[in-house]
Formats: sequence, structure tokens, C-alpha cells
Amino acid sequence: MPDPLNIVFMGTPDFAVPSLKALKDYGCTVPLVVTRTDRPKGRGRKMVPPPVKIAATELNYPVFQPEAVNTDEFYNKILQIHPDLLVVVAFGHILPKKILEIPIYGAINIHASLLPKYRGPAPIQRAIINGESETGVTTMLMDKGLDTGEILLTSTVPIHPDDTAEILHDRLADVGADLIKKTLTRIENKTLQPIPQEHAKATYAPMLKKKDGQIDWSLPADQIERFIRGMTPWPGAYTFYGNKRLKIFKAALKSTPSSDPPGKVIKGFSNELRVATGNGVLSILEIQGASGKRLAVADFLRGNSIPTGTILT
Repeated sequence: MPDPLNIVFMGTPDFAVPSLKALKDYGCTVPLVVTRTDRPKGRGRKMVPPPVKIAATELNYPVFQPEAVNTDEFYNKILQIHPDLLVVVAFGHILPKKILEIPIYGAINIHASLLPKYRGPAPIQRAIINGESETGVTTMLMDKGLDTGEILLTSTVPIHPDDTAEILHDRLADVGADLIKKTLTRIENKTLQPIPQEHAKATYAPMLKKKDGQIDWSLPADQIERFIRGMTPWPGAYTFYGNKRLKIFKAALKSTPSSDPPGKVIKGFSNELRVATGNGVLSILEIQGASGKRLAVADFLRGNSIPTGTILT
């Protein structure tokens, strides 16, 4: 029996956790898990460890949380381990070339898109917002570029009509865990043939910020519905009723035509909130006020009046 692969894992958010657990299932030796530093969270600004740190601790893996990755300390720490591989999943740092060159088999990244489409930090959200019918996961050899390395394996995943970014995220995280095991098997069997990306076909999925969640009612209703799903749970789709911010979690297209201006609340049933868009009508199904909780729209409207003719912005 050959020795198990010696792998340093680097990752930070929930998306990376199934892949870390997959290394355990596969029988790899994991001498070190590298993740981001603990961050303050919530109203009390309590320091909270990243999900990968929590998972690594439960698996009894040593954890290292560097402030930066371009230091001699970090380089020497990885060099001393002399890993067969780095496996990197949503780590949050760009690794310098000299780190990538340490492992015997290089560094593998697990990315939540079918590269070269949707390179960058928000591929799941952008795929839903843009109306893609499918997306997937890619394992690739890392180079000095951003998601530009040679492709190892891919797995295609359909995007369902009711998928939010949260639902699709969880499905892709599990697919990524399965794909890294298949990739490791092919590495050990020496049957893996890296394929260069077609850079001319590349698209980019830039990082989302909180302000990016504001709904543009001048867009067609179907685009807004996808936008709401793509922005759920973060940064969240929202609109303003006067100076009150309303967060929208779920909406449905209505076949009713409308010539009303975009953002105008139009007449519907008493338990409905229908809004005119640039093309078509959207019915809001789940909503949250500035200081309330997520509610079905009928429950929300019992305590919050949004009259017909109101313009949402």
C-alpha cells in the first residue's frame, strides 16, 4: 500500500468544510489546516472562528491562522511540512508563487463554477442572477493568476428555478467534496491530464458588497426574481419604502400585464404585494422590515401598510 497523500488544506468559509472532511474520508494525512483569522461578529463584536477552523478542530487537525501569506514565517511553515499537495477552497488569500511551488504535485483549487466561466469570488450568485441553467465545480492546478490554472476535473450541476444562492451553495459544496476525492484518485493513479483554460471564453464574478443588493425595479420581472434568489442570503436583496429598508427574500412572476411605472405597488389581493417592473409584475412572497423578522408577505402586511400607488426605490 502506498503512503497516504500528505496534504495541507487551506480554506475559510462553510463552502470549504465538506472538502476538508472529504480528505479525512479519503484517508489523507493532513498535518496542517490554514484558515483566516477569527473575526468580530454580531452586535457584541465577539470574535468568531471561521467554519474551517471549527471543523478542523473537531477533526483534530492542527490549525494555523496567518495574518498574511507572503511572509517568511508562512513560507517556512509550509516548507517544513513538504506536502504532496495543497488543497485550497475559498481561502481568501492569494498565494505567492513560491508557496505554490513547494508541494510535489502542486496546489489544487476547488472552484464553484465551470471554468473559465465565472472566475472570481461570487460565481454562485452571479450564475443565478444571470439566468444560467447549469453551473458546477472545477478542480484546477493553481498558478499566479486568479482562477486561471489548468483544469483537472469538472462536475456539472443544474440550477433549479427555485434555487437561492444558499441552496445552490450547499449543493455545490458537497459536489466539490466528491470531486476532490475523484481528483486525488486520478493523481495517485497517474491518469490525470491537466487541460489549459480557454482564456478568451473567461468571465468574471466580482465580489459582492452590501450595496449591490438594492433592487432595480426598471429591470424585467424575471431578472429581478433571479436577482432576489441570487442575493439570498447575502448580501440580501432590498428596496426602500420611503426611508424604510425592506429586505426581499422571495418573489414570483405574475402574468398580469402592467403599464405602471417600475417600483409602483399595484392593486392585488389584500394579502399580496404586487410591484410593477420594467417589464411585467412581481409578487413579493417573503419580506422583512428594518427591525422585524422574515415573514410571509400576508403576515407582514397585517402589521405594515404599503398602500397601492406607493413607489418602492
